[in-house]
Amino acid sequence: MTVEDINAHAWTVYGQRQLSRSYVPPIPERLSWTLWEGVGPGAELLGDITGRRVLDIGSGAGHHAVHLARAHGAHVTGIELSPTQYERAASAHANEPGVAFVRADLVDYLARAEPFDAAYAIGTLAFVDPHRALPALRDGLRPGAPLILSLLHTDVHDRGPSTTVAPREEMILLRDDPPLATQMWVLAPQLWEELLTEYGFRVEAVELLRHPDQSTPVVQQLIRARRLAPRPARLSSRPRTAQPPVPHAAVGVGTILLGEHGLLLGVHRRGTVELPGGSVEAGESFEAAAVRELREETGLIAHPDDVELLGVLVDHVGDVPRVTVGALIHAWEGRPAPQPDEKVGDWAWYPLDRLPDGLFVCSAQILSAWHPDLPIDHPPAHFTPFASRTPRSTPPVDGRA
Repeated sequence: MTVEDINAHAWTVYGQRQLSRSYVPPIPERLSWTLWEGVGPGAELLGDITGRRVLDIGSGAGHHAVHLARAHGAHVTGIELSPTQYERAASAHANEPGVAFVRADLVDYLARAEPFDAAYAIGTLAFVDPHRALPALRDGLRPGAPLILSLLHTDVHDRGPSTTVAPREEMILLRDDPPLATQMWVLAPQLWEELLTEYGFRVEAVELLRHPDQSTPVVQQLIRARRLAPRPARLSSRPRTAQPPVPHAAVGVGTILLGEHGLLLGVHRRGTVELPGGSVEAGESFEAAAVRELREETGLIAHPDDVELLGVLVDHVGDVPRVTVGALIHAWEGRPAPQPDEKVGDWAWYPLDRLPDGLFVCSAQILSAWHPDLPIDHPPAHFTPFASRTPRSTPPVDGRA
């Protein structure tokens, strides 16, 4: 069976079980992006949808669509591939004003539908190949339309998201019934952002929503994106010469995370002790590079808004200028852990008055620029603080206020 066949079968069986129970979910008083009452924001993420055409992707029993029509005056179309899930919604809400339910494949339907003013998916888009769904949503939404996605991040087995665009097995759990196997694209937030950007969306925010019971490992991602307007025709340019330029500079970023137990440092395969960090990629902001490198090396999730750029360090490695930007990250999610295929691991927190020997030169330079009182020896580097930076107080080396 194909991935689509597996998922279609699972949701058909699920819907049939709910029909057999005659279970109709109550219409919620507030839109929730998870199964947990009162967690996270509500329908305000969609903006003012009064009189607007809104697409409910994988509408299931239809209760979310009905809420938006009743409470917010939206004209909601719920699209559902499963015949039994569609039957649940259509039979319970057939005469509901402002709501229409369609049984169809998302991609096929959007190819012939008038573009929508907004779209959302609560836990459902992960069952469709993003390389298939996202181009269809781009073409099926008006420029500027919001796309709000609730997606699985960490499952009941404490298994986090994947860093490759491939489905994996996840189970649909229903009380008193055997679990149903599905194939889901459970992807890291950065990967979703890359995919959405590739297909014509701008990601405005990513939020991790946790189960109210802190002992439960399940975490949901909430992604707020917006459909970009088509780019206007642009003027062409050509290179100065057919020969590529000789590399002449190295640009990197190093991140400082100071937690309650000290400073986060890892050990490189070659034995040096380092801050999280690495090279800045083409077209990437320093804040984005800091967040990406932190995730790739440690598994920690941070947001660019929580990155404070300290300044620029310049030195030389042979004849190549090395430019390093120091960054202080003030908030993050998760626990640091070695990541597959990364050269730095053994992450640990070190009190500032008990830092280890053998610091990587760039890390030592960043730490000295941030906290000049630290007793660290390193080759000199020219440090230029960012003019817009408002310095925040740094803790004393011995940890006492």
